[in-house]
Amino acid sequence: MTDSKVKNTSSVPIDGYSNVRITSVWTFLQSVDWSESWLMGLLAFHVFCFAVTVLCRKYYRLQIGQFLVMVAMVYTAEYLNELAAMKWRSFSRFQYFDSKGMFISLVYSIPLLLNTVIIVAIWVCRTFSTMVELKTVQLKRKAAREKLKKSQ
Repeated sequence: MTDSKVKNTSSVPIDGYSNVRITSVWTFLQSVDWSESWLMGLLAFHVFCFAVTVLCRKYYRLQIGQFLVMVAMVYTAEYLNELAAMKWRSFSRFQYFDSKGMFISLVYSIPLLLNTVIIVAIWVCRTFSTMVELKTVQLKRKAAREKLKKSQ
């Protein structure tokens, strides 16, 4: 006798608009109609945010402002999800905005959080390089003082 496991497919949610079983994030993202203009605009917004992050990596104050704005946008994602769930017919063909916020988290919050992680990584690299420069200056001053003491 072989033991064959019967997979309980009734526990896997079915996507309401394309009848695809949602088994992973990838199948969820594949079931989204990416040709909708508001989704293209959202994608363009994320590309713009990434470009600003990369192009302004040397401008510390601008990055602080960008970081704070993006964190505030992620913070308001729950409220934005509720609003979009009520008004989805005015801008979308399908109701993407579930009560758990999976869709808005995947297409809105995660790209913003990745940008903020990039900004933090830039700050850490800048801090390390500043620390190395500071230690180099300290060692040079110490060597100059010792050389001055030996010459006297």
